[in-house]
Amino acid sequence: MKEPLCAEQEAQAQELAHAIAQAAADELLQIARTLVASDDSSLFGANEFKVRELALKLAAKAFQQHLAQKKTRVAKLTGEARSASKG
Repeated sequence: MKEPLCAEQEAQAQELAHAIAQAAADELLQIARTLVASDDSSLFGANEFKVRELALKLAAKAFQQHLAQKKTRVAKLTGEARSASKG
């Protein structure tokens, strides 16, 4: 990241991080369980691919949360604009 976020963007980032953490809690727990259950000889290979698959699911949920928040903000702004035009 080049420059710090403005206060509004930082608030949005904090909100998004919280939403991602909640949405991806199962994947994070599965990653942790996989790593804890692995010994040095089984850490890579099948377990590595399992962790990568879970990480991709986590990333997908991050994008879903971001798009959902963006959609909510747009709907809110659209509703406010409609209310202002009627008044």
